[in-house]
Amino acid sequence: MSKRQTLRILMNTFKTTGATKIFAGYILWFFISAIPIWLFEPGIKDYADSLWFCFASATSIGYGDFAAVTIVGRIITVILSIYSIGVISVFTAVITSFFTDIARIRASESSRKFIDELEHLPELSREELQELSEKAKNFRKGKNR
Repeated sequence: MSKRQTLRILMNTFKTTGATKIFAGYILWFFISAIPIWLFEPGIKDYADSLWFCFASATSIGYGDFAAVTIVGRIITVILSIYSIGVISVFTAVITSFFTDIARIRASESSRKFIDELEHLPELSREELQELSEKAKNFRKGKNR
């Protein structure tokens, strides 16, 4: 499987699961939520510091260089944190689905090749027949590759 095919499968996985919309919404919320943090939190002096605070909150790093002290800041921080946990869960699920799809495709390709070899059994050399026999034994033992 080529890198291009792999990338196409990954992008398809993101699209079919709706994850691209979730991630786009999250990025939008992340940057928008930094605005009220900047406006309402007395310890945050500029938008860049507000983005840093949002990053530290979203990733649950929480360096402590900034903390929400107002009710607005705390509510925004809670929403951002919960949203971040959800997005990370979705990302993990999408990546897991991607690898499952890759494994399924490889198994299918392997099965097709094996069946093709079986269909051409009379044309195979003794060495190729021996190799096919070993593949069949390994398949039965669960060593399918």
